[in-house]
Amino acid sequence: MSLFKARDWWSTVLGEKEEFDQGCLCLADVDNSGNGQDKIIVGSFMGYLRIFNPHPVKTGDGAQAEDLLLEVQLRDPILQVEVGKFVSGTEMLHLAVLHSRKLCVYSVSGTLGNVEHGNQYQIKLMYEHNLQRTACNMTYGSFGGVRGRDLICIQSMDGMLMVFEQESYAFGRFLPGSLLPGPLAYSSRTDSFITVSSCRQVESYKYQVLAFATDADKRQETEQQKLGSGKRLVVDWTLNIGEQALDICIMSFNQSASSVFVLGERNFFCLKDNGQIQFMKKLDCSPSCFLPYCSVSEGTINTLIGNHSSLLHVYQDVTLKWASQLPHVPVAVRVGSLRDLKGVIVTLSEDGHLQCSYLGTDPSLFQAPKVESRELNYDALDAELKELQRIIKDVNKSQGVWPMTEREDDVTISAVVSPDSDSVSQAPDVEVGTDLVPSVTVKVTLQNRVALQKAKLSVYVQPPLVLSRDQFTFELTAPEMTRTVAFSVFLKGSYAPPELEGNAVVSYARPTGIPRVTQCKFRLPLKLICLPGQPSKIASHKLTIDTNKPPVCLLSLFPGFANQSEDEQVNVMGFRFLGGSQVTLLASKTSQRYRIQSEQFEDLWLITNELIIRLQEYFEKQGSKDFACSFSGSMPLQEYFALIDHHFELRINGEKLEELLSERAVQFRAIQRRLLTRFKDKTPAPLQHLDTLLDGTYKQ
Repeated sequence: MSLFKARDWWSTVLGEKEEFDQGCLCLADVDNSGNGQDKIIVGSFMGYLRIFNPHPVKTGDGAQAEDLLLEVQLRDPILQVEVGKFVSGTEMLHLAVLHSRKLCVYSVSGTLGNVEHGNQYQIKLMYEHNLQRTACNMTYGSFGGVRGRDLICIQSMDGMLMVFEQESYAFGRFLPGSLLPGPLAYSSRTDSFITVSSCRQVESYKYQVLAFATDADKRQETEQQKLGSGKRLVVDWTLNIGEQALDICIMSFNQSASSVFVLGERNFFCLKDNGQIQFMKKLDCSPSCFLPYCSVSEGTINTLIGNHSSLLHVYQDVTLKWASQLPHVPVAVRVGSLRDLKGVIVTLSEDGHLQCSYLGTDPSLFQAPKVESRELNYDALDAELKELQRIIKDVNKSQGVWPMTEREDDVTISAVVSPDSDSVSQAPDVEVGTDLVPSVTVKVTLQNRVALQKAKLSVYVQPPLVLSRDQFTFELTAPEMTRTVAFSVFLKGSYAPPELEGNAVVSYARPTGIPRVTQCKFRLPLKLICLPGQPSKIASHKLTIDTNKPPVCLLSLFPGFANQSEDEQVNVMGFRFLGGSQVTLLASKTSQRYRIQSEQFEDLWLITNELIIRLQEYFEKQGSKDFACSFSGSMPLQEYFALIDHHFELRINGEKLEELLSERAVQFRAIQRRLLTRFKDKTPAPLQHLDTLLDGTYKQ
C-alpha cells in the first residue's frame, strides 16, 4: 500500500466499453441551485450525458442510486461539455454540448419530490446550431467585453473558428496556415484566442482582428482578398515551443496580469500575456492532463498534472510539492466543491473510471515481524571463508579468470559450393559486355541440437555479385532436424567484386529467449567472374610476389584456366574478367617468384589474392607449414592516389551534369507551358519557333 496515494472519497465506473477524452468532464452548479455545490457533468463518445451529485455515506463508498441525477442518451457522440451563460435574456447557467456536427444548449432543472431520492431532473433543449464543418473543440467567454453573457467559439477539424452569439451565428474565420487543430482557450484580459498550431508554436489572435477580418466563405483566398478588400487575419504573437500541445489553460491572478499555461508532450510552459516565457518545467513522465489553479502563496500558481504512470503531481510553479498514486490514467482533471468539501479533485479515465479524491496520507499498519536471534559462531565462519578463498585461488591459477568450457552450438551451419557452373545459368537476362554470365549453386545445411521456434538464414556476398535468394526462414520444431537450401550466385555488373568470399548467418532465439547468431563462410570459384584469356607480355602495372618455396606449375594451381599444351610446366597464364579487362600471371622457371601484370591497376588485386590462397592450400597439402609470401618493391601509392583523384573527378563531373540537366529540365517545362498556352488560345498565334526550341532543349 502506497503512503502517497490519492484518497478515494467517491468513485464509480461509467457504462460499458465507453470512451472519454479531456473535454468530456465539467464541474459546475449546472441546475442553478445556488448552494455553491458543483455537479459533475460527464459526456461520452457513445452519446451518453450523465450528471452526478455525490453523497457518500462514508469516505470511499461507491456511487449510490441517488447520486446520479440524470442519464440521457443523445444520438451523437459528445466531444465536449461546458457550462456558462449561453441563453440571452438571463444570467442563469446552461449546459452546452458539442457534437461533431451540432452544438446544443440545454437548461437543467430539478423538481422536488416527497422523499429524499424522489427529486426529478430533466434537460430542456433551448436552441441548437447545425455545423457546416466537423467540430474538434470549443471555448467560451465574454468575447469583445460583453457583460452578463457568454459567447461560444468552435474550432473545426480544418482550422476554422466559428463564433456564436448565443442563439445566432456571428462569423467564421480560417486560421492562416492551419493544418491540424490544436487545443483552444480564450483570454478575457487580452480578449484573444490562444491555440497551438501544427507548426508546434503557440499563436494568439485578437477577437477584434477576427471580427473585422475577411469572411471565410472559401478555404482559398479569393482574388478580391488578394487585391486588398477587407482586412487580413494576422496573428498577434507566436512562440515556438517545439512540440505538440495537449491542453491550454489561462489563469488570472488579478485584473492586471494573467498567465497562459501550455501542457506539451514533454514540457510544461507558463507564458505571459505577450507570449514571453515566464517559466517552463521538463516533465519526467509523459503527461495526460493538467489543471492550473490559484495557490495560497502570493504570486504563485499551483498545477495538477496527471501522467501515464497513473500519478498525480502537484507543482507550485516549477517545484514539485506533492505526488500521489491514482488507480487509473486520468485524461481529464477538475477541482470543485462537492457537499461542502472544497478542493475535491475529480479525475476521469479514458474507459470511464470517475473518481473524487483528496490528497493525504494513511499510515502503514504493517509491522515487520521480529527475527529470531541466534548466537553466531564466528570461528566456524572464518574457517569456511578461508576455505572458499583457497578454492577460488586454485581455480584462478589452473584455469585463468574465466574457465573455458566446451559449448556445443544449438545450430550448426555448413555451406558447400558446387565445383561446376550451372548447366542453365540462373542469371535472369544479365549480360556483361558480350559474355554470357555463368552462375554457381551454393547449398547451405542447418542442423539443430534443440527445438527452435524460428531461425532466420541470411546470405551475403560482395557486390556486384548477387544471389537468386538471400533470406530463408525455418521452423525447427524437433531436435536433430536437418534443413538444406540451395541458391545461385552470379555477377551483375561490369566490374570485379572486392573478394570472392560469401557469408551465411543464422539468427535464432534459444528456448530461454536469449538471441544467438551462428555463421559460416564459403569461397566462390574464380570462374564465376573470370574466363581463360590470352596472356600479354606488355602491361602498364606489374606486381612481383616472392616466396620461400620452389616454383609451382600454374597448371596445378589454376587447372581450369590453362590452355592444354604438351609442356606441363606452364609458366604463363591469361585471365579475362567478364566485361573485358585482361590480367597475365607469370611464374619464374628458375627463381621463386611470380609476377601479376595488367593494363588496369585495380584488376591486379583479385588474381594476386587468389594466387596466394591457392599457394597456401597447395603447400598445406604437401605437408609444409612454413610457406610465406613477401613483396619487396615499393608500395604503389601513386597509382592508388591517382585512382582516388579520378574517382573524385568523376563525382564532380556527375554533379555538374546533374545541375545542367535540371537547368535544361526547367527550360523544357517553361517552353511546354508557353506552347500549351498558345495551343489553348482561341485566336491562333504564331509559334515563334517555340517548337524548334523545344526540340533543341530535348536533345540537350
